[in-house]
Amino acid sequence: MSNSYFFPVEGTILLCSSGSVFTLSQCRVTLSSTDCYIVHEIYNGENAQDQFEYELEQALEAQYKYIVIEPTRIGDETARWITVGNCLHKTAVLAGTTCLFTPLALPVDYSHYISLPAGVLSMACCTLYGISWQFDPCCKYQVEYDAYKLSRLPLHTLTSSTPVVLVRKDDLHRKRLHNTIALAALVYCVKKIYELYAV
Repeated sequence: MSNSYFFPVEGTILLCSSGSVFTLSQCRVTLSSTDCYIVHEIYNGENAQDQFEYELEQALEAQYKYIVIEPTRIGDETARWITVGNCLHKTAVLAGTTCLFTPLALPVDYSHYISLPAGVLSMACCTLYGISWQFDPCCKYQVEYDAYKLSRLPLHTLTSSTPVVLVRKDDLHRKRLHNTIALAALVYCVKKIYELYAV
């Protein structure tokens, strides 16, 4: 699959590689294969926002290495959604770690006041992540801030000065990490509750 992007000037008639004739606003020019996709901010009619969202969804499903989102609204929404996923992951890990290590640092009579709530929080975040986030294509992407990597992308073709750039990253290890820690926290909480109330 090859990538493409819109030129900023519209109205010119071009012959695309498929042999069909399109206006410049419709025809796309080939970029490097599966590396970068640009969602340009070109408003053609009342359904432009829906078109932006559709293009983004297609780019996510196609698993491009980089996705550049020029429309401000959808770019900000996507960045916030990724931030939410990152927050759930980090909270699950940190809370689960607190749950498991608090009994080692505090007296036994008091440690469960911290470890149990932390364990519940870790399990809640892990469960929420698993239900509403891990199957979303966005979970495979992070917002790219590295200036060197950004300089290698064709951002000079954009009309926006503040595009959101997504980079695809393997999230398998971090899923395993927070799932393992949350599971360990669950085992600890069940064991501790049994000791406190059932014995």
